[in-house]
Amino acid sequence: MEGGMALTEELYRDIVRAVAGEALTTEYEGVTIDWSKPFARVDYFEEFKKETGIDLSRDVSVEMLRAKADELGIKYDQAAGEGRLIDTLYKKTVRKRLIEPCFLVGHPLLVSPLSKIDPTDPKRALRFQPIAAASELGNGFAELNDPADQRRRFEEQMKLRAAGDTEGMMLDEDFLEALEYGMPPACGFGMSERLFAILLDRSVRETVIFPPTRLASKE
Repeated sequence: MEGGMALTEELYRDIVRAVAGEALTTEYEGVTIDWSKPFARVDYFEEFKKETGIDLSRDVSVEMLRAKADELGIKYDQAAGEGRLIDTLYKKTVRKRLIEPCFLVGHPLLVSPLSKIDPTDPKRALRFQPIAAASELGNGFAELNDPADQRRRFEEQMKLRAAGDTEGMMLDEDFLEALEYGMPPACGFGMSERLFAILLDRSVRETVIFPPTRLASKE
């Protein structure tokens, strides 16, 4: 994960330089964003507790999270489990304050079904997200390569699907079989198209490549 974060920061800074020049500053919705500084690391648990008063290092319940969402006037899916509710609260509180480029780290395992467990804290995942202008600009993590642990995670996700959570993951037997054959330690990362929306001060709809590509293929 550490190697993935270093590579990601270097990659994003090179992209900004190619788009905006050596000054490494961009404007988004009237706010200047400085990409030249080392990306700060923002601890998910610490910031979540500051904003909501809920300590994720302790056991949390659906009822507790719903009560906090109701208190803050945040809408949520009635079928959502603990993980989805935590994610909803985070997006409406913590993420709104993350303007300068940073890495969000130390995510709850409940919201990271494909990430490896942090060996120093079983409630956390080895995951990172580059964030700027209150937007998630990618997602990376130490890949979970333990097939038994991955099966347990899939089964938990399937229970959420059965309870009505449409975002719960499906159990993937082919993926589990591949893990059983063996997978070395690895970091996975996906870049978000939001990066280009932020750099160009445009909406995601204007900068994502898929709709224009689909239109061109039809023509």
